[in-house]
Amino acid sequence: MEFEGRDIISIRDFKRDEIDYILEIAEAMEPLAIKGSSMLNGKILATLFFEPSTRTRLSFETAMHKLGGSTIGFAEAEIASVKKGENLVDTIRTVENYADIIALRHPLEGAARLAAECSKVPIINGGSGAEEHPTQALLDLYTIKKEKGKIDGLRIAMLGDLRYGRTVHSLAYALSYYDVELYLVSPESLRMRREVLMVISEKIPVIEESNLEKVMSIVDVLYVTRIQKERFPDPAEYMKVKGSYRVNVEVLCKAKPDLIILHPLPRTDEIPPEVDATPHARYFQQVWNGIVTRMALLALILGAVK
Repeated sequence: MEFEGRDIISIRDFKRDEIDYILEIAEAMEPLAIKGSSMLNGKILATLFFEPSTRTRLSFETAMHKLGGSTIGFAEAEIASVKKGENLVDTIRTVENYADIIALRHPLEGAARLAAECSKVPIINGGSGAEEHPTQALLDLYTIKKEKGKIDGLRIAMLGDLRYGRTVHSLAYALSYYDVELYLVSPESLRMRREVLMVISEKIPVIEESNLEKVMSIVDVLYVTRIQKERFPDPAEYMKVKGSYRVNVEVLCKAKPDLIILHPLPRTDEIPPEVDATPHARYFQQVWNGIVTRMALLALILGAVK
């Protein structure tokens, strides 16, 4: 398997054995995430985030620092030359001179692919519009495997905004490489994008549902997403579906004792704070898992690990 110099644009660019290998390297990064390493000493990561981000940007930067590298970049387009009218290609062609690798988040679908086509250094897609978020999918898989001991054989439900949520698109594609049953629970207007559904339903059993209670007692993993106001072209449509689902303690009474709840964060009202204290909550563990997964990717792409 060859990872050095590789772009990470879509989870569909991987084969299952490559994903499994990344998860294996992520596990090996756990002790390094605690004690630190110098394996990427002298290497520079540029984080170009044209959309607001807390977790993803800080996770990439933390991963790079823990491997001995350094970071540059910006957290919003307003403080970059984009405000002066610079286009994405010119930004990439400039920043590639400063960094060995670039993590990019952009509001437009296809932006990461375009960046990869014009960049001399590897591009990691940190979220492209409502399209994909491949590194989130990898850390989600790592969390599932770490918490459940496996991925194959599980029943997994995705809940909430499946139309605009880029995390669920990437995770659905990733899960289609495994022997799972996938339940897609959402309002009618927020159903999984048809192009995603067509691909995954050819590989694994997929059941679409609008009633959470119908699947709550049978699933092993519940992946919750917020309904993203910022993605809706019409605010009136958002108001129709706002607060559609609330995974509270009462709902969890119907769950399996060993159910785990994941969430890419940030959350709003879909998971109330009292759920944090239950044995089901794993969303803050996901944050740590994001660090080790991104450490694995950076080490592989920059050739520090083969």
